[in-house]
Amino acid sequence: METAHETRIKECLETMLEHLQVAVTDITSEADTKLNTTRFVIASPDSALLIGERGARLFSLNYLLKKIIEKEFPDARISFTVDVNDYQKKQVDDLRAKAHMLAERARYFKSSVEMDPMSSYERLIIHAEFTDIPDIKTESTGGGKDRRVVIKYVDVLE
Repeated sequence: METAHETRIKECLETMLEHLQVAVTDITSEADTKLNTTRFVIASPDSALLIGERGARLFSLNYLLKKIIEKEFPDARISFTVDVNDYQKKQVDDLRAKAHMLAERARYFKSSVEMDPMSSYERLIIHAEFTDIPDIKTESTGGGKDRRVVIKYVDVLE
């Protein structure tokens, strides 16, 4: 059952896509309980047009839609993302896999491993991924575009 916020987000998204004259076959929503957010997935044959180079247009679409929803619901904290043909989901899955590989490296060498700079959303994903793993801790370091996650091994026997 969709909430009033989800219904409004979907309506805004449909209107934006209609004005952009983008062919859309479906828009679905699904809850992401780990990140406590809702993901709206656009199925479209025009995915390249919506995603852009390295996801730049998709990022802009998310930003614009979030600003519209924030203005309409100023007192609500609504967390959502828009994805096109699971592009962002694949990026997140790759990021999680890389983080787990680096966590294994941190365990093996009993040290810390720095990831490449990433967006705040990507850092949130990494931090959420390791919240329930006692021997791995994460922290963000650096500033601006150079902000990154450090994955640290913690000896739980101490």
